[in-house]
Amino acid sequence: MNQFIAYLRTKSFYRNLLVVFLALSAFFLTLSYSLTLYTRHGQGLLVPKLEGMNIANAQQVLEAQGLQYQVDSIYVVDKPPGLVIEQDPDPGTNVKISRTVYLTMVTQKAPDVILPDINGKRFLEVQSTLINYGLKVGDTTYASGIERNIVLQSSLAGKAIDKGQAISKGSRVDLILGDGKGTSEVDLPNLVGLSLNEARMALLGSSLILGAVTFDTEDHTDSLNARVTKQLPMPSDSLNKVKIGTAIDVLLTK
Repeated sequence: MNQFIAYLRTKSFYRNLLVVFLALSAFFLTLSYSLTLYTRHGQGLLVPKLEGMNIANAQQVLEAQGLQYQVDSIYVVDKPPGLVIEQDPDPGTNVKISRTVYLTMVTQKAPDVILPDINGKRFLEVQSTLINYGLKVGDTTYASGIERNIVLQSSLAGKAIDKGQAISKGSRVDLILGDGKGTSEVDLPNLVGLSLNEARMALLGSSLILGAVTFDTEDHTDSLNARVTKQLPMPSDSLNKVKIGTAIDVLLTK
Protein backbone atom coordinates (compact mmCIF):
# COMPACT_ATOMS: atom_id res chain seq x y z
CA MET A 1 0.00 0.00 0.00
CA ASN A 2 2.86 2.36 0.86
CA GLN A 3 4.48 1.56 -2.49
CA PHE A 4 1.23 2.43 -4.38
CA ILE A 5 0.95 5.77 -2.61
CA ALA A 6 4.59 6.44 -3.36
CA TYR A 7 3.96 5.62 -7.07
CA LEU A 8 1.13 8.16 -7.23
CA ARG A 9 3.69 10.81 -6.29
CA THR A 10 6.15 9.93 -9.04
CA LYS A 11 6.62 11.77 -12.35
CA SER A 12 5.95 8.52 -14.23
CA PHE A 13 2.41 8.36 -12.89
CA TYR A 14 1.67 11.92 -13.91
CA ARG A 15 3.09 11.33 -17.39
CA ASN A 16 0.87 8.23 -17.85
CA LEU A 17 -2.16 10.13 -16.52
CA LEU A 18 -1.52 12.91 -19.02
CA VAL A 19 -1.22 10.42 -21.88
CA VAL A 20 -4.54 8.80 -20.91
CA PHE A 21 -6.25 12.20 -20.68
CA LEU A 22 -4.96 13.28 -24.10
CA ALA A 23 -5.98 9.95 -25.64
CA LEU A 24 -9.51 10.18 -24.25
CA SER A 25 -9.82 13.81 -25.37
CA ALA A 26 -8.71 12.90 -28.89
CA PHE A 27 -11.18 9.99 -28.93
CA PHE A 28 -14.19 12.11 -27.93
CA LEU A 29 -13.26 14.92 -30.30
CA THR A 30 -13.00 12.47 -33.19
CA LEU A 31 -16.33 10.87 -32.23
CA SER A 32 -18.10 14.22 -32.04
CA TYR A 33 -16.71 15.34 -35.41
CA SER A 34 -17.70 12.06 -37.04
CA LEU A 35 -21.25 12.30 -35.74
CA THR A 36 -21.49 15.87 -37.00
CA LEU A 37 -20.42 14.80 -40.46
CA TYR A 38 -22.79 11.81 -40.42
CA THR A 39 -25.86 13.78 -39.41
CA ARG A 40 -24.86 16.88 -41.43
CA HIS A 41 -25.60 18.96 -38.36
CA GLY A 42 -26.66 22.48 -39.36
CA GLN A 43 -26.58 21.64 -43.08
CA GLY A 44 -30.34 21.18 -43.84
CA LEU A 45 -32.64 22.52 -46.56
CA LEU A 46 -35.66 24.76 -46.16
CA VAL A 47 -38.80 23.17 -47.60
CA PRO A 48 -40.19 25.52 -50.27
CA LYS A 49 -43.81 26.67 -50.39
CA LEU A 50 -45.54 24.33 -52.84
CA GLU A 51 -49.21 24.91 -52.02
CA GLY A 52 -50.93 26.70 -54.88
CA MET A 53 -48.44 25.43 -57.47
CA ASN A 54 -49.17 23.04 -60.31
CA ILE A 55 -47.98 19.53 -59.44
CA ALA A 56 -45.51 19.44 -62.35
CA ASN A 57 -43.84 22.67 -61.21
CA ALA A 58 -43.76 21.49 -57.60
CA GLN A 59 -42.02 18.27 -58.62
CA GLN A 60 -39.39 20.21 -60.57
CA VAL A 61 -38.66 22.44 -57.55
CA LEU A 62 -38.25 19.45 -55.24
CA GLU A 63 -36.03 17.56 -57.67
CA ALA A 64 -33.80 20.61 -58.15
CA GLN A 65 -33.25 20.81 -54.37
CA GLY A 66 -32.52 17.11 -53.97
CA LEU A 67 -35.76 16.30 -52.15
CA GLN A 68 -37.95 13.26 -52.68
CA TYR A 69 -41.75 13.44 -52.92
CA GLN A 70 -44.89 11.35 -52.77
CA VAL A 71 -48.19 12.51 -54.28
CA ASP A 72 -51.75 11.76 -53.17
CA SER A 73 -54.88 13.15 -54.81
CA ILE A 74 -58.40 14.14 -53.82
CA TYR A 75 -61.25 15.81 -55.69
CA VAL A 76 -62.18 19.37 -54.67
CA VAL A 77 -65.04 21.28 -56.28
CA ASP A 78 -64.00 24.57 -57.94
CA LYS A 79 -60.28 23.73 -57.76
CA PRO A 80 -58.32 23.19 -61.00
CA PRO A 81 -56.91 19.67 -61.57
CA GLY A 82 -53.23 19.30 -60.69
CA LEU A 83 -53.22 22.06 -58.05
CA VAL A 84 -51.20 21.30 -54.89
CA ILE A 85 -53.45 22.04 -51.89
CA GLU A 86 -51.48 20.45 -49.02
CA GLN A 87 -47.86 19.66 -48.20
CA ASP A 88 -45.98 17.96 -45.36
CA PRO A 89 -43.55 19.19 -43.95
CA ASP A 90 -44.79 22.78 -43.90
CA PRO A 91 -43.00 25.52 -45.89
CA GLY A 92 -39.83 26.78 -44.19
CA THR A 93 -39.17 23.52 -42.30
CA ASN A 94 -35.47 22.60 -42.11
CA VAL A 95 -34.93 19.07 -43.44
CA LYS A 96 -32.09 16.89 -44.66
CA ILE A 97 -31.23 16.31 -48.29
CA SER A 98 -33.29 13.45 -49.79
CA ARG A 99 -36.11 14.01 -47.27
CA THR A 100 -39.52 12.95 -48.65
CA VAL A 101 -42.10 15.72 -49.00
CA TYR A 102 -45.73 14.57 -49.13
CA LEU A 103 -48.02 16.45 -51.52
CA THR A 104 -51.80 16.39 -51.94
CA MET A 105 -53.12 17.53 -55.31
CA VAL A 106 -56.54 17.95 -56.89
CA THR A 107 -57.37 14.89 -58.95
CA GLN A 108 -57.73 15.16 -62.71
CA LYS A 109 -61.11 13.36 -62.86
CA ALA A 110 -64.14 13.89 -60.68
CA PRO A 111 -65.63 10.77 -59.09
CA ASP A 112 -69.17 9.76 -59.94
CA VAL A 113 -72.12 10.25 -57.60
CA ILE A 114 -75.61 8.80 -57.87
CA LEU A 115 -78.34 11.33 -58.57
CA PRO A 116 -80.83 11.26 -55.69
CA ASP A 117 -84.60 11.25 -56.10
CA ILE A 118 -85.48 14.94 -56.47
CA ASN A 119 -88.50 14.99 -58.79
CA GLY A 120 -91.69 16.06 -57.04
CA LYS A 121 -89.81 17.74 -54.18
CA ARG A 122 -89.60 21.40 -53.28
CA PHE A 123 -86.75 23.49 -54.65
CA LEU A 124 -85.15 24.42 -51.30
CA GLU A 125 -85.07 20.76 -50.24
CA VAL A 126 -83.60 19.73 -53.59
CA GLN A 127 -80.99 22.49 -53.41
CA SER A 128 -79.73 21.20 -50.03
CA THR A 129 -79.78 17.60 -51.26
CA LEU A 130 -77.71 18.37 -54.35
CA ILE A 131 -75.12 20.28 -52.27
CA ASN A 132 -74.82 17.34 -49.87
CA TYR A 133 -74.11 15.07 -52.87
CA GLY A 134 -71.39 17.40 -54.16
CA LEU A 135 -73.57 18.70 -57.01
CA LYS A 136 -74.61 22.22 -58.00
CA VAL A 137 -77.90 23.76 -58.96
CA GLY A 138 -77.70 24.99 -62.54
CA ASP A 139 -80.32 26.93 -64.47
CA THR A 140 -83.89 26.92 -63.17
CA THR A 141 -86.85 27.39 -65.49
CA TYR A 142 -90.58 27.18 -64.94
CA ALA A 143 -93.25 25.10 -66.63
CA SER A 144 -96.93 24.63 -65.97
CA GLY A 145 -97.39 22.78 -62.70
CA ILE A 146 -100.02 22.50 -60.02
CA GLU A 147 -97.62 23.54 -57.22
CA ARG A 148 -95.05 26.30 -57.46
CA ASN A 149 -91.33 25.47 -57.00
CA ILE A 150 -91.88 21.74 -57.18
CA VAL A 151 -89.18 20.03 -59.28
CA LEU A 152 -90.78 18.56 -62.39
CA GLN A 153 -87.65 17.47 -64.22
CA SER A 154 -83.85 17.59 -63.96
CA SER A 155 -81.31 17.65 -66.79
CA LEU A 156 -77.56 17.72 -67.39
CA ALA A 157 -76.08 19.47 -70.43
CA GLY A 158 -79.51 19.54 -72.04
CA LYS A 159 -80.22 15.84 -71.52
CA ALA A 160 -82.84 14.65 -69.08
CA ILE A 161 -81.51 12.67 -66.10
CA ASP A 162 -83.30 10.60 -63.49
CA LYS A 163 -82.70 9.23 -60.01
CA GLY A 164 -80.07 6.51 -59.71
CA GLN A 165 -78.06 7.78 -62.67
CA ALA A 166 -74.31 8.22 -62.18
CA ILE A 167 -73.02 11.72 -62.93
CA SER A 168 -69.73 13.47 -62.22
CA LYS A 169 -69.35 15.11 -58.83
CA GLY A 170 -69.49 18.89 -59.14
CA SER A 171 -71.89 18.78 -62.12
CA ARG A 172 -74.48 21.50 -62.55
CA VAL A 173 -77.98 20.05 -62.55
CA ASP A 174 -80.59 22.14 -64.36
CA LEU A 175 -84.09 22.08 -62.90
CA ILE A 176 -87.58 22.64 -64.30
CA LEU A 177 -89.95 23.86 -61.58
CA GLY A 178 -93.72 24.09 -61.45
CA ASP A 179 -95.15 27.60 -61.75
CA GLY A 180 -98.26 26.92 -59.67
CA LYS A 181 -100.60 27.83 -62.53
CA GLY A 182 -101.24 24.35 -63.87
CA THR A 183 -104.89 23.77 -62.97
CA SER A 184 -106.23 23.08 -66.47
CA GLU A 185 -106.17 19.89 -68.53
CA VAL A 186 -103.87 18.99 -71.42
CA ASP A 187 -103.97 16.43 -74.20
CA LEU A 188 -102.68 13.02 -73.17
CA PRO A 189 -99.79 12.18 -75.52
CA ASN A 190 -99.30 8.73 -77.04
CA LEU A 191 -95.88 7.51 -75.90
CA VAL A 192 -95.91 4.06 -77.54
CA GLY A 193 -92.83 3.55 -79.71
CA LEU A 194 -90.77 6.26 -78.03
CA SER A 195 -87.53 5.73 -76.10
CA LEU A 196 -87.49 6.51 -72.39
CA ASN A 197 -85.80 9.87 -72.94
CA GLU A 198 -88.16 10.77 -75.78
CA ALA A 199 -91.16 9.86 -73.64
CA ARG A 200 -89.85 11.95 -70.77
CA MET A 201 -89.40 14.99 -73.02
CA ALA A 202 -92.84 14.50 -74.58
CA LEU A 203 -94.42 14.46 -71.13
CA LEU A 204 -92.45 17.52 -70.12
CA GLY A 205 -93.71 19.36 -73.18
CA SER A 206 -97.27 18.52 -72.13
CA SER A 207 -96.65 19.62 -68.52
CA LEU A 208 -96.93 16.00 -67.36
CA ILE A 209 -94.42 13.96 -65.37
CA LEU A 210 -93.00 10.50 -65.80
CA GLY A 211 -94.36 8.04 -63.27
CA ALA A 212 -93.29 4.43 -62.69
CA VAL A 213 -90.94 2.93 -65.30
CA THR A 214 -90.98 -0.87 -65.63
CA PHE A 215 -89.29 -3.33 -67.99
CA ASP A 216 -90.75 -6.53 -69.38
CA THR A 217 -87.40 -8.31 -68.77
CA GLU A 218 -84.92 -8.44 -65.90
CA ASP A 219 -82.25 -6.72 -68.03
CA HIS A 220 -82.62 -2.99 -67.31
CA THR A 221 -79.18 -1.98 -68.57
CA ASP A 222 -80.02 -1.49 -72.25
CA SER A 223 -82.58 1.28 -71.70
CA LEU A 224 -81.37 3.23 -74.75
CA ASN A 225 -82.68 0.57 -77.12
CA ALA A 226 -85.91 -0.03 -75.20
CA ARG A 227 -89.21 1.41 -76.41
CA VAL A 228 -92.49 2.20 -74.70
CA THR A 229 -95.05 -0.55 -75.41
CA LYS A 230 -97.67 0.47 -72.84
CA GLN A 231 -98.58 3.52 -70.83
CA LEU A 232 -101.03 4.22 -68.04
CA PRO A 233 -103.28 6.02 -68.58
CA MET A 234 -103.51 5.26 -72.29
CA PRO A 235 -105.16 7.77 -74.66
CA SER A 236 -108.54 6.58 -75.93
CA ASP A 237 -111.84 7.93 -77.19
CA SER A 238 -113.06 8.19 -73.62
CA LEU A 239 -109.81 9.60 -72.21
CA ASN A 240 -107.81 12.10 -74.19
CA LYS A 241 -107.17 14.81 -71.61
CA VAL A 242 -105.63 14.75 -68.13
CA LYS A 243 -104.78 17.34 -65.50
CA ILE A 244 -101.46 19.14 -65.75
CA GLY A 245 -98.87 17.45 -63.55
CA THR A 246 -100.40 13.96 -63.90
CA ALA A 247 -97.87 11.11 -63.62
CA ILE A 248 -97.82 8.70 -66.58
CA ASP A 249 -96.49 5.16 -65.99
CA VAL A 250 -94.74 3.37 -68.85
CA LEU A 251 -93.68 -0.20 -69.74
CA LEU A 252 -90.46 -0.58 -71.76
CA THR A 253 -89.60 -3.44 -74.09
CA LYS A 254 -86.25 -4.04 -75.83
